[in-house]
Amino acid sequence: MTPSSNDNAPWWQEAIIYQVYPRSYLDTNGDGVGDLPGITAKLDYIASLGVDIVWLSPFFKSPMKDFGYDISDYCDVDPLFGTLEDFDRLIAKAHSVGLKIMIDQVMSHTADAHPWFVESRANRDNPKSDWYVWSDPLPDGNPPNNWLSVFGGSAWQWDTRRKQYYMHNFLVSQPQLNFHNPDVQQAHLDSLRFWLERGVDGVRMDACVFHFHDRQLRSNPPALVRDTSTVTDVNPYGMQAHIHDKTQPENIAFLQKVRTLLDEFGAVSIGEVSSDDALAQMAEYTSGDDKLHMAYSFNLLTPEFSSAHIRRQVEEFNERVKDGWGSWSVGNHDAIRVATRWANGKPTPALSKLVLALQLSLKGTPCLYQGDELALTEADVPFELLQDPYGITFWPEFKGRDGCRTPMPWTSEAPNAGFTTGTPWLPVPAEHLALAESVQDQDPQSMLNFQRAIIHWRRTMPQLLRGEIAFYDVPEQALALRRDLPGHAPVLAVFNVTDQPLSFDWPQAAGAAPLEGHGLPGEVADGKVTLPAYGGWFGTLKA
Repeated sequence: MTPSSNDNAPWWQEAIIYQVYPRSYLDTNGDGVGDLPGITAKLDYIASLGVDIVWLSPFFKSPMKDFGYDISDYCDVDPLFGTLEDFDRLIAKAHSVGLKIMIDQVMSHTADAHPWFVESRANRDNPKSDWYVWSDPLPDGNPPNNWLSVFGGSAWQWDTRRKQYYMHNFLVSQPQLNFHNPDVQQAHLDSLRFWLERGVDGVRMDACVFHFHDRQLRSNPPALVRDTSTVTDVNPYGMQAHIHDKTQPENIAFLQKVRTLLDEFGAVSIGEVSSDDALAQMAEYTSGDDKLHMAYSFNLLTPEFSSAHIRRQVEEFNERVKDGWGSWSVGNHDAIRVATRWANGKPTPALSKLVLALQLSLKGTPCLYQGDELALTEADVPFELLQDPYGITFWPEFKGRDGCRTPMPWTSEAPNAGFTTGTPWLPVPAEHLALAESVQDQDPQSMLNFQRAIIHWRRTMPQLLRGEIAFYDVPEQALALRRDLPGHAPVLAVFNVTDQPLSFDWPQAAGAAPLEGHGLPGEVADGKVTLPAYGGWFGTLKA
């Protein structure tokens, strides 16, 4: 990275995260599933994007009922992805090309095949009997409360061995760990240390609001405002106010333990925050410099794409998260691809370029998702090829997450776009062939080369890396902002978030000097803004 604009600034506040979904990156052994050697083979490509941190979705041993987010051994690589030696080679290669590796830690639950759960469910008096959330039934045989699973139905599953219910926030096969048991916490800290000692540079904490539950198992009340940021409106999960099944205050002390361990190795953390009031948890979990380094929510992973929505999310974050740090994400393995989600039915490379430029202009650490650098659109996976149990449950109104998880298209010339020589675990959409990396690499105007260029350009602008942010009142079709950093000229930016040309007066930009090198089309002259569809402009004011 370039030197910080502030000698005391943490490096990760100026970094960019790039998420790799291992199953879909590159398959090197022909079994149709991406693997660790495939990621290692593409680390030079990832480095060419200008990113700093590579977040790897889970590659640990797993029955794969939730594709790695159901872990049966926290300290080993699933043979589907390779070996521990493959991981060590990946770490060594990443560090040699200047990349840091962040692993995904799924702490709130395990697979039901995990030895911990196998022992816990055996009877009520074994050493791990209290490692999971168990409860007797109500007198009428029903579960102890009304808690729901994110993936549909009750959050309680009857177990005939113990003649009790166990809790699961997600799949039935993902039993909830009991974080009120200190042995559970220590087991996770030990597992994390295992990877830190192997050279891991950071951790992404999956579902980190789910660690603890209400000891009294009180039922949740109805939601006063239905949460549709993390679940669709066909899912009754959003009808509850989730005040007892997650976001419990005991989580703070555990996150502090995690931070102490990470600080021992100089490693960083980012938390996935999905709750009824995500900003409240982001503020709580990132404040004080003793918990998470940064957090991201689903607030920009929603269908709404408007200047008002984006401005509201950023301003509320800044107002409520006083001394913490955020990470703005517009795409990941759980959301419809942004090139489709925000396109209003008409995805174009211009939209993808505009969205990236806007994301890179917000205060915070950007988190990018594989394939968005190619402007990949959401794949329409037919029901008979669906893999995601979430989508299978809620089909057809909600098709699940497979559409954003299809394989990376590396070349238009080889079968399966060069992803595998076998049968891919998800189909490669025909429309992705024209967007393949090999095609875009040769096109100076491609989304891929735009991303490389604007990330490089952003590094020369310390105001965009560390500056404070404020917004201007302009027509609703546009988003206009300012980034201020002491000792540097203020940077102005304006974006047309529509597919129609736009012009208006912006008196605050009068006298601003345009900046070159970002790659967006647009002009501001004498305070008059002229932007094509999905155009944008950057400029500086006199300091």
